Amino acid sequence: MIPSIKQSSRFNAIYTSYLVAFFIFLAAPLIVVGVFAFNDSLFPSFPWQGFTTDWFFSSEGEKVGIFFDSELLDSIGLSVGIAIVTTFLAISVACTNAFLFERFNFPGKSFLYMLMLLPLVIPGVLLGVSILVFSSEIANYLEDYWFIDLEFLRPGLTLVVIGQFAFITTICTLIISARLKKFDRSLEEAALNLGASPLMAVFTVTVPFLKPAIIGAAIVSFLMSFENFNTTFMLVGSDAPLTVAMFERLREGSTPVLNAISLLLMLGSGVLAIINMTMQKKSS
Repeated sequence: MIPSIKQSSRFNAIYTSYLVAFFIFLAAPLIVVGVFAFNDSLFPSFPWQGFTTDWFFSSEGEKVGIFFDSELLDSIGLSVGIAIVTTFLAISVACTNAFLFERFNFPGKSFLYMLMLLPLVIPGVLLGVSILVFSSEIANYLEDYWFIDLEFLRPGLTLVVIGQFAFITTICTLIISARLKKFDRSLEEAALNLGASPLMAVFTVTVPFLKPAIIGAAIVSFLMSFENFNTTFMLVGSDAPLTVAMFERLREGSTPVLNAISLLLMLGSGVLAIINMTMQKKSS
């Protein structure tokens, strides 16, 4: 709808109704999950049995809250560790990629750029299966013919980090590259004229300019890694990150403790999103 073109009242009513219905459709499942995190029942479903905070703080009986559920707490810590490692690797490589594709021309640049974008169009399950099959073939070959057992090539946390890194790096590269395109290179030239080395000019002039994009990319990377399921599920070993642990709980029979942790995840994601948007507004 073009705001400058005057629309009929009937059209405006239909358009407003569509927007309201659309946002209700998006928000309703999240609201239901949040509400049933406080349901005084062993099952996250109707009827409503009363208000309780046991699914957060209880440490006894059948209602063990999320803050006293050692299995889920361990899985949260594992997911945080994976997200931190993945984010560090993704941001490091994404910064390098951004400078490579924005500052240099070389043979095969377009082809390499297409390869970088490829993980975005590959379903997470296929990406996980491909990495798993490829790494397992290498591990089996080395073990059968060279008697070398490389455990990190088997399903486990290392492969989870590699799988998440494969597509998250692409997203981080696009975010940082978009910011780098706006940079005025005359600022670097001024630093060079004042006696700075090329590397010093980059770290003292360009990197501070990229700081909002780097932090924003890091937040996106952390959230995507922490909440990833498809790729993680195909590559995980005996140690289960949060998303896989929640899936296993659902298979056994869901309780409102999963609603409680989902509510905490929504709040945490919302806080990080607000921080990201605030930083982007300040930098624009």
